[in-house]
Amino acid sequence: MKKYNGLSAILAVLLIVIAFFLGRFAFGGSTSKLISLPKPEVSEGERGNLGIDKNVNESTIDKYLGRSDAVYRDLRMLIDPGNYGAIGGDSYLSGFVNGFEVAPLPYIVNVTGLPDVVGDTYTGKTLFTDEGDGNYKMNYLESMEILEALFPKDKIIFLMCGGGGYAGMMKKMLVALGWDENKIYNVGGYWYYAGNNNVYVKEVLPDGSAKYNFYKVPYHMIEFDNLTEQE
Repeated sequence: MKKYNGLSAILAVLLIVIAFFLGRFAFGGSTSKLISLPKPEVSEGERGNLGIDKNVNESTIDKYLGRSDAVYRDLRMLIDPGNYGAIGGDSYLSGFVNGFEVAPLPYIVNVTGLPDVVGDTYTGKTLFTDEGDGNYKMNYLESMEILEALFPKDKIIFLMCGGGGYAGMMKKMLVALGWDENKIYNVGGYWYYAGNNNVYVKEVLPDGSAKYNFYKVPYHMIEFDNLTEQE
């Protein structure tokens, strides 16, 4: 009888272990979705001026990757016309955090307020125009549909960019257009990320030159020529 009870205990433990790993597999091998999120809280100082979150940022984002209730958006261009090298960054998208998808802010709305040394970023067509004072004009009939597809209102939204500025601009716009600010996190800048989920796009060649493997980037293209302009 004791032998049977011992075998039953072993089988029970095995079933628990199997169930645990099956659960992890079903959710992409991640248990980070179980970690409770602090409410968005803006940092102090210069990072706060950019809107970067105090608790969920480049230093902690690894804990919150792979959530089924969230989307992850990197707002940089593949090659930004702005001179971000002048402020210690990179105008090229040199890498990204695994799980983030790229949806360039300069294609979504015109960018304002960049440091003088950076100059101008992209100045072409955009889905929206920032008219100031929290007002955003739709430039295409499909603009809001695209915005809601990229940033679903029923999801938690993690925003990232190079230094945190684009992410702050994006959150400000989404909140002005009716998104819940308590579900949006400005994670900050990829340039300062030192976690374990780095996907390197920049490759340094033997001669010292750089190659950018943009094929690695999960990129959301906006086809302006297929959209209907607002009259």
